[in-house]
Order: sequence, then structure tokens, then C-alpha cells
Amino acid sequence: MIKKLSLAIVASVLVAMGAQAQSRSALRINEVMVENTNSVIDDYGNYTAWVELFNANFAPLEISSVYLTTDSLQPKMYPVPLGDVNTRIPKRQHVIFWADNEPNKGTFHTSFVLVPGQDNWIGIYDADGKTLIDQVLVPASLKAGESYARVEDAADKWEVRTGGQEDYITPSSANRIKDTNDKVEMFAEKDSLGAGITIMAMGIVFTALLVLCLAFYAIGEIGKYSARLNKAKATGANVADITRDENDSGEQIAAVIMALHEHFNAHDQESNLLTIRKIKRAYSPWSSKIYNLRQLPRH
Repeated sequence: MIKKLSLAIVASVLVAMGAQAQSRSALRINEVMVENTNSVIDDYGNYTAWVELFNANFAPLEISSVYLTTDSLQPKMYPVPLGDVNTRIPKRQHVIFWADNEPNKGTFHTSFVLVPGQDNWIGIYDADGKTLIDQVLVPASLKAGESYARVEDAADKWEVRTGGQEDYITPSSANRIKDTNDKVEMFAEKDSLGAGITIMAMGIVFTALLVLCLAFYAIGEIGKYSARLNKAKATGANVADITRDENDSGEQIAAVIMALHEHFNAHDQESNLLTIRKIKRAYSPWSSKIYNLRQLPRH
């Protein structure tokens, strides 16, 4: 029994590790700034180069024990440490690592820097130090204050962003911020009067009502069959031979029962005796009333 339990525990751990490894394959380098002049500041108030990671899963992702590096020959350059609750990225969310070569400042401060004016290769390796999860080559043409970002979160295409209104820089947020809903605009364009959405809504309501009617009908039929089955067991007959009597409805049976109840004046029989049980308690000065008197009574 213990052996089977141990095997089950090991199997569950392996399955969990496999699921975690599979989910980490959706971790992406989403945006990079090599020379930070006026963008976001770190937790020490410094303008530092940063690397934004994005969890493309639709579930939270724990990234502790993965590696960030700028050299493919040194895949284990910066290990993301264990024990920090902030390394658990919520679904479809972002996290920033500061490339300042000062890992003593905290979990999100790496042991490498990004060099302006040259190509910067950045890679993410899994916990084994061999599996490359994602990589990007930031071009040397990237200027101060500009970022190299994906067109959309986890998209394949990259672009240079200068921080303007059309190509704004988005640390810790979606690379493309949508201020409108495409579906709403489509309905507004193709169904300006709202007739289509009204018909669709009414169709959903009537379909739901139809499903409820069918469900109640099925429940009633099941109840009828159950009653026939009970009647067959009581009389010893076959269920197929039992037909429902016209006077065998629940309403009529309830009416007959109430009539008999009123006719015979049947009520619950209750005893008229009252029982008082005396409880003996040990003497305690806390419950003695003589200690509650403010003055002694006169004899």
C-alpha cells in the first residue's frame, strides 16, 4: 500500500513538473529598453535598462529557477531565485527585470547589463539550463529612450518604439492598448438599428425557455415512471401493465387526505404533563447573594 502511494505521489509530481515545463514554453521576451533615459524607474529610483517578460498562458506561471542571459555560451548567467512570491506571473500579465548587474538589490535585478550601440542578444532558458524558451536580438541602431517591442503581446513581429503617440513605450502593460471593442464597432457598423442583436437576444431567451420546458417535462415523466414502479412493487404487477388512473393525480390525492383529516379531526397527541428537573450545583461564593448586598439587613 505504501509503495503504491509513493508511486502515485511521484507520478503526480512528474505530471505537475511536466505541466509546468509545458506552460513555461509560453514565456516570452516582450519588450526591451537598452538605454533608459526617461522611461520607468526601478525600485531604487534609477533609470536602468530593462527586459519585460510576458506570460502568454491563460493561467498563472511560476518563473523561478529559469535563467536570463545575454550569452548563449553561458545559459545560466542569471538564475531567477526561488522563494519570491512576485515570480508568479498572473495570466496574460508582465514582469520587468532590471539589467543593472546588481543582483544583490533583489530578485528582479540581473547579473548582466545591456550595452548601448551594439547588438544585444537576450535569451531565456528553462530550469535545466539547456532548453531555450525564447530569445531576441536587440539591434544596435536602437537609440537612447527607445524600446524594442513586439507589435502585440507574444506576437512574432518586432518594432522600434520611440515613445510617441503612435508607438508608445509600454513597460509592465500590453504592447497594444485597445481603447475600443472591435466586436462592438462591428455591430454598430453592420447593425446600426439594433435589429440583429435584438433578434439574437430574443432567440437566446426563447431557446433557454424551451430547454427549461423540456427539462421540466422530462422530470415529470421520470416522476410518473417512478410512481408506476412503486405501484408495481406494491401490487406485484408488471410496470408495463400499470396504467395511470384518471383519479390518481396528486391534486386529488391531496384533497382526499385533507378531507379525511378535517372529518376525523385528527391532530397530534401531546402530553399535558410538565416535568421540572432540579439541578444540584456546588456552592460558590461568586453566586452567593449575600455578597451582593450593599448593607446588612436588619433583624
